Amino acid sequence: MPQSTSKDTCYRHPDRVAGVSCQRCDRPICPSCMVQASVGFHCPDCAGQRRSKVVTGRAAFGGGSRDPIATKVIIGLNVAVYVWMVVRSGEPTRASGPVFEWGATFGPFIAAGDWYRLVSGAFLHSGVMHLGMNMFLLWLLGQVMEPALGRINFVLVYVVSMLGGSLGVMLLDPGSPTVGASGAVFGLMGALVVLQLRAGQSPWRSGIGTLVVLNLVITFALPGVSVGGHVGGLLAGALAAFGFSASQGLKGVTPAVRIGALAAMAVLLAVAGVVAAQQAFPLAL
Repeated sequence: MPQSTSKDTCYRHPDRVAGVSCQRCDRPICPSCMVQASVGFHCPDCAGQRRSKVVTGRAAFGGGSRDPIATKVIIGLNVAVYVWMVVRSGEPTRASGPVFEWGATFGPFIAAGDWYRLVSGAFLHSGVMHLGMNMFLLWLLGQVMEPALGRINFVLVYVVSMLGGSLGVMLLDPGSPTVGASGAVFGLMGALVVLQLRAGQSPWRSGIGTLVVLNLVITFALPGVSVGGHVGGLLAGALAAFGFSASQGLKGVTPAVRIGALAAMAVLLAVAGVVAAQQAFPLAL
């Protein structure tokens, strides 16, 4: 089988321009060779090795074919930070102590220059139940999305969702110290809904649509839940996934370009979060 040495031409047809890369082997393919997969396109060789993965029904929470290492690392970081907070505070049932005071997402401190709080607050939790529920959902979603998106893209979608949640907090409730990975997890749920819709799948059949609705009901019904963090993360994750999937068939949009676009989106959300904090607390400058 002919092999192309250029990322700009199809590996099966060296005389044709490749508009996209195979999501499994990353080889460049032309429109004639593109086989629709659950996310993006596969080359004919990869599509022939096994049926395209369809993220519906039980498969939505059943795990991918590759080890979700990034998901495990993110969960490990969240658990480690929680243990650190508890050890320093001696209080396992609520967010308190020096680690909480240092890292919580809090508008006045962000406006004063603690920009890192847009990120650090997403690794703090108010108790074992809070941590456990977020990590459980992150594990379920990560098993599906990390293999589908690729490790780097998955991490970037997580970061975009996290920063979208922090921006939502700065817009709706910047004066309340906020902690938790919920915004990032909501973003992953929103991203999975978009990816399934773009692939012609039903989020209701997979169960992710019901999960999103249920969590939104809880968000608005229970006191003390960060509406801005949840909704902001949900919208940011959905937007990131739409941009990722919509760019799959565009000429000249390489994997590196998609990674750069997601990174740029994360930077813009971080800047917007800082600006929102500064507008809410101008005297902190």
